[in-house]
This record gives sequence, C-alpha cells and structure tokens, in this order.
Amino acid sequence: MPLSLGKRKVHYLFEDGNEMAEEYDLKTDELVLRKWRHKTTFGGHGEWTWEVGETNPNGLTSDLIKESSSNPLFMRKDTKTSFQWRVRNISYPIEVYSVSAEPTERCCVIRTSNKKYYKKFSIPDLDRCQLPLESAALSFTHANNTLIISYKKPKEILTLEQELLGELKKLKGTSEGDIDCKTQ
Repeated sequence: MPLSLGKRKVHYLFEDGNEMAEEYDLKTDELVLRKWRHKTTFGGHGEWTWEVGETNPNGLTSDLIKESSSNPLFMRKDTKTSFQWRVRNISYPIEVYSVSAEPTERCCVIRTSNKKYYKKFSIPDLDRCQLPLESAALSFTHANNTLIISYKKPKEILTLEQELLGELKKLKGTSEGDIDCKTQ
C-alpha cells in the first residue's frame, strides 16, 4: 500500500486473476480512483478500465489523434455519501435534461429533449452487492457546463466502505514499493 502525493494506493489481486487498483485521498479518505484489469482469453493482462476517476488526469496522451476537448466528457467521482457522475462540456439549460433509473435494465439513463446527448450507465457497486436500483436515490443538477448526477449510497454500501477503510488504515503503508501482506 504505497503512499504518494497525499494518496493511499491499494492494489488487489483476486483469485480469478482480475486486478483492482484504488487510490484514496489521505486527508478526506475519499475514493479518488478505481480501475480494473481483467485477464484476457489467453490468460494475459488486459487493458485497465476506469470505474471511478479520470482516465487521463494529467492530460497526457500518447496518441497522435485525440478527440476534441469540446466533446462531452463522462466520468465518475464519488463523494462520501453518494455515487456521482459528471458530464463536462454540456451546456444546455437544466430543463433539457432527463435522468432516470431503469431498474429492469439495472442502469441509469441521461437524455436530452433536443436529442443531442444520450448515455446509459450502470452502478457496478450496487451490482456487486446485489442491491436494487432505486429511482428515489437519483438526483441531478447543472452548473458551469457540467451535468452532475448523484445517487445516494445505500446504508449497506456506506457500512461496507467504513469497514474497508478501517481495515486499510490498519495496514502499514510505505512511501514506495510493496507492503508485506499474507496471501489468503
């Protein structure tokens, strides 16, 4: 569990070969980044997929061609009490947006009445805990060309996160490198 630049980094390796990496802010204990890497069909390591946080926070890119910086950018950034998604670079008035929960499909949907933006997204944390998707927990607001969608975390998730954070704080961190952990 290396500590660097005010962040606690935790790397998980699961029995099925999948990996998860998380970063927590040391001051606020908030989850800053969560990414997954699944094994490929042939047993190799696949690409990292971001679940929480920005995919390229430093703005660095190795590609010669990149998408326009004015395109809408969808990302997840959680708070202590809610799952939160942001759609940047989307400037329509708030009356244009519609955000709904689709419990049968286990996803949320963002629509605009002018048909300029449409996005379906799931909440993997609810799926992992096998919790229902509730419309009443969903809300949204718009400010500074950013649509902010919030889903109030169920008490089961809040309890689980507190227990995990307690366990992580018990581990002795290092400034660099690996920590001695017992493999189960």
